[in-house]
Amino acid sequence: MPYPIDETHDPNLESWLESANDPNTDFPIQNLPFVDYEPADQSISDPLIDDFAGPLGVVIGDQVLDINKVFDAGLLEGLLAYEDDSGATDIDYWLHAVNGLASAPSGFRHELRQQLSRLLRKGTDADTKQLRDWMTPVAECRFDAPSIRDYTDFYASLYHATNVGSMFRPDNPLLPNYKHIPIGYHGRASSIVPSGTPVRRPIGQQAPAEDGGMPNFGPCKMLDYEMEMGAIIARGNELGESISITDAEDHILGLCILNDWSARDLQKWEYQPLGPFLAKNFASTVSPYIVTMEALAPFRCPAFERDAKDPQPLPYMDSDANRKAGGFDITLEVHLSTKQMRDKGIDPVRISKGNFKDMYWTFAQMVAHHTVNGCNLQPGDLLGSGTVSGTARDARGSLLELTWDGDPFANPPVLVPGTQRTPLKMPTGEERKFLQDGDEVIMKAYCERDGFRRIGFGECRGVIEPARSV
Repeated sequence: MPYPIDETHDPNLESWLESANDPNTDFPIQNLPFVDYEPADQSISDPLIDDFAGPLGVVIGDQVLDINKVFDAGLLEGLLAYEDDSGATDIDYWLHAVNGLASAPSGFRHELRQQLSRLLRKGTDADTKQLRDWMTPVAECRFDAPSIRDYTDFYASLYHATNVGSMFRPDNPLLPNYKHIPIGYHGRASSIVPSGTPVRRPIGQQAPAEDGGMPNFGPCKMLDYEMEMGAIIARGNELGESISITDAEDHILGLCILNDWSARDLQKWEYQPLGPFLAKNFASTVSPYIVTMEALAPFRCPAFERDAKDPQPLPYMDSDANRKAGGFDITLEVHLSTKQMRDKGIDPVRISKGNFKDMYWTFAQMVAHHTVNGCNLQPGDLLGSGTVSGTARDARGSLLELTWDGDPFANPPVLVPGTQRTPLKMPTGEERKFLQDGDEVIMKAYCERDGFRRIGFGECRGVIEPARSV
């Protein structure tokens, strides 16, 4: 921890596939994210087709390469030397899908990326015509989310937690435990959907209009997004055992974009005393591209620098390596497109821009804390970071914060009741405090640093559909 910078990160490295050399691509040869996909023999407009059984692919430029065909042709023979922790070799399973790769030994995953890089770079000895035959254009593929086994969502942004806490507890925005443990809750894996899946407005109970009254029931009126990053767990731990902070990142395959849709009015009514329930489990959207920890090596940064008055993490969540390079410098953008904008041919507008380096807790700390009690993580589990927010208003990662008129980070702080909001103004003259039917939320993430090639995470998008009849 972390993975080293090596030849695969060379900014001068180019691919024989010209689309990978486009300076604007998210997927140059320095990235090589993994995906579960199918060529779109079936309609790509229906991402919910059952029995998804696509091969494991790697994305390069505007193409997806079928890794199984490359292996079957004998071009990845170096992988044959790897065994799992029990001494067994199950390459067919490890190359079957993202979850299979997640369960492979870390050395196998590292070697796979190295060999793919050598096959795809200019000057390779491989038959590039043969490799092209095993590629499918991204535009002609149907992507699935990894088969998530379990899902935990954290609340790891100090700025997000302070914003939300200030709306309802201006004098005490952070609860006493926040700076001691990564706060999280167990979400619902069955409702995690791939990017492009429509999201139906949820129905549920909302708070009574007055104390002691009956709750309202009907479609959510305060539908929101949450800009997050997700970590796909690689090899897990046995029940009763824990994962140390020094080993934590060896248990993460890679990162993706996560939109944890939220029904704020349902949440306000139900979250006490046990936390989120129906406000969160109706849908969470993930991007299909799993950017590996190896690809992210050039974009590491120190963990959040805590205020001198803040408590330091307990030893099981603290290490020199985590302090020096536990964070990730990832730019996160949220774009919004209303139906009226699309009908008029108006491009989506960017409504926020933040950075993952602002997170108070690192993914390594989340893994160490999640397992310290003996909880067993499994290959393919998803850990959500929680909403990524910064101190500036346009760095807030949800509409709940973005339209709120308070600013706890101003000097002096500006704290106003949560109901005082300034709506976003769209190019059509429409206004938004929360999402309306027909709105499309598009999230993007990418890494840039001098001396290295820009890499990205693709997009995570979803259109809001009307609630069902009640």
